Amino acid sequence: MDDILLLEAVERYLSGDMSFEERAFFEDLRKKDAEIDQLVVEHTFFLQGLDKYGSIKAFKHSLHEVEVNLGEEGILAAPKLAGKAKVVNFWDKYKRNVAVAASIAGFISLLTLGLMITYTKKYGNENYDVLVKELNKTNSEVYQLKKTNNIPVVTQKPEPKVDFRGTGFLIDGKGYLVTNAHVINKMKNIYVESTKGQYFTASSVYIDNTVDLAILKINDTSFKAIATLPYSIKKSNTDLGEQFFTLGFPRNEIVYGEGYVSAKSGSDGDTTSYQLTVSANPGNSGGPVINRNGEIIGIITAKDSKADGVVYAAKSKNIFELLEKLKKDDAKYELIKTPVNSNLKGLERVQQVKKMEEFVYMVVGN
Repeated sequence: MDDILLLEAVERYLSGDMSFEERAFFEDLRKKDAEIDQLVVEHTFFLQGLDKYGSIKAFKHSLHEVEVNLGEEGILAAPKLAGKAKVVNFWDKYKRNVAVAASIAGFISLLTLGLMITYTKKYGNENYDVLVKELNKTNSEVYQLKKTNNIPVVTQKPEPKVDFRGTGFLIDGKGYLVTNAHVINKMKNIYVESTKGQYFTASSVYIDNTVDLAILKINDTSFKAIATLPYSIKKSNTDLGEQFFTLGFPRNEIVYGEGYVSAKSGSDGDTTSYQLTVSANPGNSGGPVINRNGEIIGIITAKDSKADGVVYAAKSKNIFELLEKLKKDDAKYELIKTPVNSNLKGLERVQQVKKMEEFVYMVVGN
């Protein structure tokens, strides 16, 4: 049954019915597995050959219907001639129509021959039943190879059920993100979705409710690691009045905001956070706060319900403290490397946003 599923995946790939994530995954399989790539090529010619063969049959049928109609209308009711005279008379009368029909049929035949040349070299003059049998045999061999190498079958991802939503951003191109603890605390299943509409499964690897931050890890095999992040994360406190911009998902598309640091401490004098003056709504939680030099200075955590335009953000240095605790708990996380240089410095704001937004994700779950 799995070989049939693989063949169905090939057909969905060729017909363009795959999602962006499936197509990218399948193309990666083609690069890694020559047998699967060959299967796609051969199946392409096979399907095209069948289509062209059907076109020829339909064209011949149309010619036959035209001949019948001409006879019924009396156009072909010429005097009966004997021998060669009959042939010559018919040719003189219909040679233009026959020439056009022959040209079209010849063109289709040549086109079909070109498309089917791969098959004729391999299978000679055998009919389509033999081709189907050989193709099924190839599918079976590919399936065995797939089992040997533990290659998963391409399947359609179900759309995740969304009960909660927030924002997160990458701190390491290998798939580590930061978001708010309160964003994921009620989630049993976590997904992150990019601005391109790609979504990936993720899991939490560390949560600190005291500063309302959490570190997530994308564990989806379709996620491609990113070599370099264009921004950096600031380890020290920022200045009062510093201007910044934010990116987040208060709705189903990324939203830009801008403001300034209005206090060096958060609610009730909390020294682990800032007070910001900026517009924010539910869904912005976990979003990055970026200064003009392309440095992340904070992570939005809450909106002050008593004051319009007042928002609180955890200081960026909390990210490093969380990572230290995580690495102390498990040595495998020593591989996490936060970006140290910003490529956004000196760019105009629009360009900074364009370079930044693809690394900011919507965090959803249920």
